[in-house]
Amino acid sequence: MPLINVTDMPLIALDSLHLLAAALYAAEHNWPVIPLHPHTKRPAGHPERSCPGTGRCADGHRTPEQRATTDPELIQAAWARAAYNVGIATGPAGLLVIDLDVCKPGEKEGAPDGAASLSALCERAGEQLPPTYQVRTPSGGRHLYFTAPPGGRLHSSVNRLGPHVDTRAWGGYVVAPGSTTPDGAYEVLDDAPVAELPHWLVPLLIEPSRPTATVPAPLLIHESVTRRARAALEREVASVARTTEGSRNNRLLEGARALGRFVAWGEIPRNVVEEAFQAGGEAAGLSASECRATIRSALDWSIRTCRPRDVA
Repeated sequence: MPLINVTDMPLIALDSLHLLAAALYAAEHNWPVIPLHPHTKRPAGHPERSCPGTGRCADGHRTPEQRATTDPELIQAAWARAAYNVGIATGPAGLLVIDLDVCKPGEKEGAPDGAASLSALCERAGEQLPPTYQVRTPSGGRHLYFTAPPGGRLHSSVNRLGPHVDTRAWGGYVVAPGSTTPDGAYEVLDDAPVAELPHWLVPLLIEPSRPTATVPAPLLIHESVTRRARAALEREVASVARTTEGSRNNRLLEGARALGRFVAWGEIPRNVVEEAFQAGGEAAGLSASECRATIRSALDWSIRTCRPRDVA
C-alpha cells in the first residue's frame, strides 16, 4: 500500500485512511477508481434516472466508468468526504476480472459454484490458468485479475463461461481489496503479478455480433430536440443495442427512464424517444411487443416522478 502524507491526516477521518490507501494503490497501478457507498458495492453519486443534467453531466449523464480516475488529488478529495469503499473500473484499467461466485441459498444440492465451473471449463479445454493476482470476496468467492488483450474491447459478462462465473471488463467494475460490506472484507488472496488473459479464453468472451442500432437522423434533427437530449438518446440507444441476453430488458428500462426527464422538460418529443428505443431494443434481440411495453412503462414512470427542470 502507498504511504500517506501525515500532514493530510487531519483532513481525513481515521476510518477513511485505509480505504484512501487502497484507492491510491489501485491508481498507482493505473487502475482508475470510483468511490462506492460506505460498506456497500453501489457507486456513490447520483444515478442516471435522477441525473440533474448540469456540471459534468451537462452533455449527458456520466457513468461511474466515465468518472473513474487515477488522479491522486481527486482521489484524496473524494475519500476525505467519507469512508467510501473502492471500486476499480475494469475496462479503463485494461483488466478483465473473472468473478467466481458461490452458490446461492436454495440452489440444488451439488450444483457447481464458480470455482468448480471454471475448473470444468479448463479441463474440457485441456488448459490451465496461470498464477495471477486474486482477491477473496466476503461471500467466499474469488476475483481473478487478468490484463485484457490489446485491440477490441471485451465487455462484462454473466455466466458466459459457466454457472456462477461472471467477468468484469468494459461496462463493469470490481470492489477493491480493503473494502468491506456487512458480510466481511475484500482481501488479497494471492499478490502475484497480474497475468495476461489466456488466449484460449478470448473467443469465449467475444460477444456475438448484432446489428448496431442508431437513432434515425430525421428524429435527431427534430426542431424541439436539445443538444443534451440528443446526446443522451444516442448514447442510451447504442448501449441498449449492445446489451446481451440476461439484462436486455433491464437496460432498456433504465435507458428509457433516463430519457423520460427530457420528455417531461420539453427537450425531446416522446414519440422520438419511443421510436429510437424500439429500434435499439429490437436490435438487442427483444421482441417488438416486449420493447413497446417496457418503453411505455419506463417513460410513464420517469415523467410522473421527474423533478421540475428549474430544480435540477
